[in-house]
Amino acid sequence: MKLVRFGEPGRERPGLIDPAGRIRDISGHISDIGGIALLPDYLTAIERASPANLPIVDPGVRLGPCVASVGKIIGIGLNYSDLLDAIEMEQPDEPAMFLKATSAICGPNDGLILPEGSKKIDWEVELGVVIGRPGSHIAGSDAFHHIAGYCIVNDYSERNYEMPKRVGGLAQDIPQWTVGKNADSFAPLGPWLVTADEIADPQALDIWLEIDGHRHQDSHTSRMTFSVAELISRVSRYMSLHTGDVIMTGTPYGTGISLTPETYLRPGQVVRAGISGLGEQCQTVDDLRPAQGKAEAKGKSAAETPQLEYNWQAIYTPST
Repeated sequence: MKLVRFGEPGRERPGLIDPAGRIRDISGHISDIGGIALLPDYLTAIERASPANLPIVDPGVRLGPCVASVGKIIGIGLNYSDLLDAIEMEQPDEPAMFLKATSAICGPNDGLILPEGSKKIDWEVELGVVIGRPGSHIAGSDAFHHIAGYCIVNDYSERNYEMPKRVGGLAQDIPQWTVGKNADSFAPLGPWLVTADEIADPQALDIWLEIDGHRHQDSHTSRMTFSVAELISRVSRYMSLHTGDVIMTGTPYGTGISLTPETYLRPGQVVRAGISGLGEQCQTVDDLRPAQGKAEAKGKSAAETPQLEYNWQAIYTPST
């Protein structure tokens, strides 16, 4: 079952995709796709609704984030073998975890807004796992019983914000993921929430991302170093997982920071991302920074803007 949310921002209504690929309005059955609607019994009840008897939605309608009332987004870093090989880094003993603000969530095709002072906006297509049944200290063997479904997430990042800061001419090994990953529009979800029963094996999916038609990321979820089940188990050791929480399972090689030379997004570019069975999402980069900020940035020469080499070891294992 493919579930969607459609309509104006903040006024989205729940829907499902019928066998012909049309959106059907299910607001007569549930209030939204979130909260208790993600529990197994509710999903089963939604599935029993006959699509043929539901109102058809205008195909040109805006799609909102595919999940409502997300409690928290847990991000995972360095979780693809092709990325680790490219940066010559060994597999971590534990997943690198961080939290992403729910205020960064937007629709799958909404514009990507460049925050003030942005210089190095990077892309990261990821498989999102949406929690249904809550729990803590979940065994890996039981992990799939806690999944409501899957979706595409793009974990946009401003590398200029999250890189070590220069203090007294020295680079300090202090990662700044919180400020680098949480701007508005930095977490598009969707287009669909695909229920767990439709994805037989989350480690058997193609995952890709293109910018202006050029494919930068082209991988497979079998290359995850920690599987979906392992991630649910390990994350739940440190925090309870609640219904509607989203785990971003990491991104493969091909992000802008991992390329030579480094490459970042520019206003007007179009980012498309897809995962097998989960559809595609598309964002246009919108330059909506304040005019003053743009003028100041334009007036600075390259020599006036310090360029730091991205130290992967320092970012993921800060010195003490």
